[in-house]
Amino acid sequence: MLHKLSTFAGVSGPVVVIIMDGYGIASNKAGSAIDAATKPTLDRLFAQFPHIRLRAHGTAVGMPSDEDMGNSEVGHNAIGAGQVYSQGAALVANAIADGSIWQGNAWQEIVAGAKAGAHGKPGTLHFIGLFSDGNVHSHIDHLRALVVQAKAEGINTVRIHALLDGRDVPETSALDYIVPFEAFLQALSTDGFDARIASGGGRQTITMDRYDANWPMVARGWRTHVLGEGPQFANATAAVIGLREMHPGTIDQDLPEFVIAEFEENGHGKPIGTIEDGDAVVLFNFRGDRALEITRSFVDDDFSHFDRVRRPDVSYAGMLQYDGDLQLPKRFLVSPPAIKDTSGEWFSKSGLAQFACSETQKFGHVTYFWNGNRSGKFEGETWQEVPSDLVPFEQRPWMKAAEITDAMIAALQSGKYQVLRCNYANGDMVGHTGNFRAATMAIEAVDLALSRLLPAIDAAGGVALITADHGNADEMFELDKKTRQPTQNENGSFKAKTAHTLNPVPLILYDTVSGGKLGLQQTDSAGLSNIAATVANLLGLQKHDKWDDSVLQIK
Repeated sequence: MLHKLSTFAGVSGPVVVIIMDGYGIASNKAGSAIDAATKPTLDRLFAQFPHIRLRAHGTAVGMPSDEDMGNSEVGHNAIGAGQVYSQGAALVANAIADGSIWQGNAWQEIVAGAKAGAHGKPGTLHFIGLFSDGNVHSHIDHLRALVVQAKAEGINTVRIHALLDGRDVPETSALDYIVPFEAFLQALSTDGFDARIASGGGRQTITMDRYDANWPMVARGWRTHVLGEGPQFANATAAVIGLREMHPGTIDQDLPEFVIAEFEENGHGKPIGTIEDGDAVVLFNFRGDRALEITRSFVDDDFSHFDRVRRPDVSYAGMLQYDGDLQLPKRFLVSPPAIKDTSGEWFSKSGLAQFACSETQKFGHVTYFWNGNRSGKFEGETWQEVPSDLVPFEQRPWMKAAEITDAMIAALQSGKYQVLRCNYANGDMVGHTGNFRAATMAIEAVDLALSRLLPAIDAAGGVALITADHGNADEMFELDKKTRQPTQNENGSFKAKTAHTLNPVPLILYDTVSGGKLGLQQTDSAGLSNIAATVANLLGLQKHDKWDDSVLQIK
């Protein structure tokens, strides 16, 4: 168990960690839905209570460089673990750079499976994943290396199933990736090697659901990638152009599915990349949350989420193992970070009851990712999930903030818990839509939720740390890299930004019980990983030796 602090006995009530997902501190208020929102509660918090800035991107959360944005997965890993681990993007990049990925059993089994094929015929190697350089779920350079190595291994046929991004990268940037990649594949397709994009669609339309929120998305992806069902085009470039003409104003992440086909003279098209018995499939996303459901579709024997029609007998691998507890998938190319000694584990060992709550969209973040990519609860933990609505987030920007608040208030009033945590998903999920007005409403919904939750914390004699996992709603317009001013479309409107930001996030100490004895210390290196030790100190406990330092000041 954690040792007691000699200098501070801890607050008498509970410590509550509140994650305002997607709430960064804007570098330019012109593009900030947060600054445009009416938020009297947050304005009061910043005016009256101690607050500092935390780094929430790049090396501060285990990404390869400080040019890499943070994301909800790595952010919650860092908050919950109190430590920074090299994350998926860095692990994969390093494994490719030193060649260890190709020496591993998983890659060798994938190659052998594709070569062996079925019915006396070699199989096809399929790559499925997010098709961009956003470096949040995947990176197109990793895919490029996989295709090059497949040719070097003597595989004859490669098919790529490209999930269009427009969320971690500019919202209509798909052709910036597809056009050069199709040229790359064409140049590589010599000496009997044939590599082409075979299917795809927007990441919010097919395949990349998470937390069992929308299995019909995964079913559409299955029919597209595996069965070859969907609108047919001659190539991926033509598909994106054609779909944009058919669905004007639709951004990449929301584009419908498409299938690439070879057309006969009568106009009949035959899909070029259905997934068949004897093929091999690699999901090249390294992030787990949106990879689990399509993985289960391939590997689960007992499966009832949708009618698969047929389940091809394939060799399947993930880029990483997406769930270590469930061992999904069993075959993976790069080992994920082994996150140990999390705050959840050590608060449990110290006999503290913990409560975690969010809606479906972020429930796994305050549970699985918080606990170091661990599916099971620690002793004394209670988890409460509020089901998310299956509607576009910009149409209901308040999401489930009220219901999460209800659950948190009830948990506080129960008196059972010493440590509580919740995530309000609004700023991130609505921020990803690019809808500025909806994003301001999302922030206002969180502000209203805080106005209800804080009095319950007061009544329990507790304190709160209010923070975020990364920025998003703070930068709703694309900013010029040099001037940091919003960029404009040809019609004079601002270009919407749907990706996370590189901005710091706040850490506010809401404390009405210590009489001003507690504060926060700003340091140059302060980041999300400092929160765990800060919570421990507020509880009157020393931090674990492996955790980064607390930023709590005891006056």
